[in-house]
This record gives sequence, C-alpha cells and structure tokens, in this order.
Amino acid sequence: MGAEDEGNQPPPQAEAAPVARPQPITPAQFLSWKQRKDAEEAARKAEAAQKREADIASGAVQMNGRELFKHEPWVFDNNIY
Repeated sequence: MGAEDEGNQPPPQAEAAPVARPQPITPAQFLSWKQRKDAEEAARKAEAAQKREADIASGAVQMNGRELFKHEPWVFDNNIY
C-alpha cells in the first residue's frame, strides 16, 4: 500500500517565483509615451491622406463630394445655368 500511495501523489511543487510587479510610471513618462503615440498616429494619418491624394490624382479611386468640391469647384457653380 505504501508504494501505491507514493505513485498517486502529485509531484511536490517548486516554490512559486515572486510575481514581478511593474513600477508605476511617472507623469513625465506618460506624457513622453503619449506624445510619441500621437506623433505616430499623425504620421500614419498623413501618409494615408497622401496616398489617397495620389490615388485620386491617378484616377484609381472615386472622389467623395468634399474632395470633388475641393478639386473641381466649377462643378458646383450654378451661375452657368
């Protein structure tokens, strides 16, 4: 009986390593991170806008109303009627 009981017992667990808690960030670190994220987002939006302008110029995509008014305002001139 003693040999059977030893085989059914779960292996002894090693001591759990202490969980490393991240240090709280300072307001300066947060502002630095926030400025970097905002700059990355602004760059991404500017790149997308530039690509859209290039696609419109090449005729690859259709213009929406605002873009049509910006590029070809004569279309909306009612004085010709």
